[in-house]
Amino acid sequence: MATLKDFRNNVKPNWCPGCGDFSVQAAIQRAAANVGLEPEGLAIVSGIGCSGRISGYINAYGFHGIHGRSLPIAQGVKMANRDLTVIASGGDGDGFAIGMGHTVHAIRRNIDVTYIVMDNQIYGLTKGQASPRSAEGFKTKSTPLGTIESAISPLEVAMAAGATFVAQSFSSNLKQLTAVIEAGLNHKGFSLINVFSPCVTFNKVNTYDWFKENIVDLDEIPDYDYTNRVMAMTKIMETNSMLTGIIYQNKDKKSYEDSIPSFAKEGLSKQDLQISEADFNKMLTEFK
Repeated sequence: MATLKDFRNNVKPNWCPGCGDFSVQAAIQRAAANVGLEPEGLAIVSGIGCSGRISGYINAYGFHGIHGRSLPIAQGVKMANRDLTVIASGGDGDGFAIGMGHTVHAIRRNIDVTYIVMDNQIYGLTKGQASPRSAEGFKTKSTPLGTIESAISPLEVAMAAGATFVAQSFSSNLKQLTAVIEAGLNHKGFSLINVFSPCVTFNKVNTYDWFKENIVDLDEIPDYDYTNRVMAMTKIMETNSMLTGIIYQNKDKKSYEDSIPSFAKEGLSKQDLQISEADFNKMLTEFK
């Protein structure tokens, strides 16, 4: 059985010292070992941005995609080889700006992929511009007088799109973050995990201390029921999305691939997809 060390490689991350993404990487490695995965059974697909580098820092199958497109690739990987556990990853700019359309449709599709978003509320790799998660009035190089747009709420969007697993955590809370990722990996369906991952270089507002002062930890609310959709949505709005833990889970809805009759037993990589020349020519005539 694989251990934490088996998911480590010799590639040294080049994130800034103190970046929250270090903890996300560690949590993924710990969670993968804790749920019994082997490196060859895990695929990590990332987008563009500081967070996009994570696919190369973990000993598993890795694919560094293009901006906002980690989810289409990850879904294709899962459909082709259902034996793989697939993680998609990226930043808030990657997933909630150029990739937002893919995010919403992946959520409603409920394909069995875990999407981990490293939310630093700024564009870090391009040196500090406002992102869709930057609060109104947030001053950056691209918004010197403060952004005039309101920040998007990915948790509300996910719930409205019919998500079956929604969670949020904080990179400073490695224990909870690992547990949340474990739950997402074990969930049969699409799992959205948003992670507050502070950018220590370009975001001097949403710092570690700021998050610690503003976060509401659901693990400390004994009567919270994450299977109650109304309660989940209410708590999201009451806390202005500043809550951590498993927010909502629905285990009853079938995953996308399990809903397709031809995929009920095995994925594309296990199917005999050969076609005769006669059948191929017959299909061609139908499109003439």
